[in-house]
Amino acid sequence: MPSIKQVQITFDCAEPERVARFWSEVLGYVAPPPEGFVTWDDFDRATPPEHQGAAYASCADPSGVGPRLFFQRVPEGKIVKNRVHLDVRVGTGLVGEERLAALEAECARLVPLGAVRGRLLLADDENESCLLMQDIEGNEFCLD
Repeated sequence: MPSIKQVQITFDCAEPERVARFWSEVLGYVAPPPEGFVTWDDFDRATPPEHQGAAYASCADPSGVGPRLFFQRVPEGKIVKNRVHLDVRVGTGLVGEERLAALEAECARLVPLGAVRGRLLLADDENESCLLMQDIEGNEFCLD
């Protein structure tokens, strides 16, 4: 059986461009416009009026290693906890106070972008510390 070569992670959201910009900043991704367009505004102007207003956006790892993120507008808001979430791995290999400092530094960078700080889960016998957060539309993610 052949293996899967690429994975795209899709977010349902109210404001695709805004959420794409947020995650681009979080992950160091780029948000290029669709092929054949210089900007997202050019793309938007080229679509029929009833579809203008960026019904979707995307961002991608400039190195091509990480998965592409796709954001699509949906009419309903977020109601319950995510069944899938992203772990932003800023503390890999770190333990104790050094790990906590890395998590707090990244949290301090993300909050001005619109992220919301959640609960800090301290290390126990099985897991290292992580920090629960939400993106600008309330989707949960972890600083890990």
